[in-house]
Amino acid sequence: MTTATLHEKQAKDQRSLDEQEIRALINSMHKAHHDKNGAAIAALYDRQAAVFNLAPPLTHVGVDVEEKQRWLDSWATPVEIESRDLRVTISGDLAFVHGFIRLRGTKKGPEGPVDFWMRETLSLERQKGTWRIVHEHTSVPFYMDGSLRPAFDLKP
Repeated sequence: MTTATLHEKQAKDQRSLDEQEIRALINSMHKAHHDKNGAAIAALYDRQAAVFNLAPPLTHVGVDVEEKQRWLDSWATPVEIESRDLRVTISGDLAFVHGFIRLRGTKKGPEGPVDFWMRETLSLERQKGTWRIVHEHTSVPFYMDGSLRPAFDLKP
């Protein structure tokens, strides 16, 4: 095996390990939602992460554990999150993930059952050997027919 071939194999092996770690992080986030554990969710993010999620305002800096816990506590059932079609791209200590996530459960109060798909993009950075989310963007498309209705009925 040539030195170049050996380096290519090592790089491929490292990318494979990194992807496994990133997918494990995403699974940990899903489990923390199911368990309604706001602190466990926040621990996956950089403190200065740029978060563009569905909740106002337009942007958040990091994850506010108390705010996240209040949201989790507004659910009567576990918050089920399912990923689909996630693509992971890794370059050194940076990674980019995009795909779809399904949010399911039953809210307390008049909202009742919730079940819809949305788009998600995550950027991660390896910090001191651990992957952390440094950017998150989730969105729900809306109908461009003038009604501005969210397209909660779409599925991947």
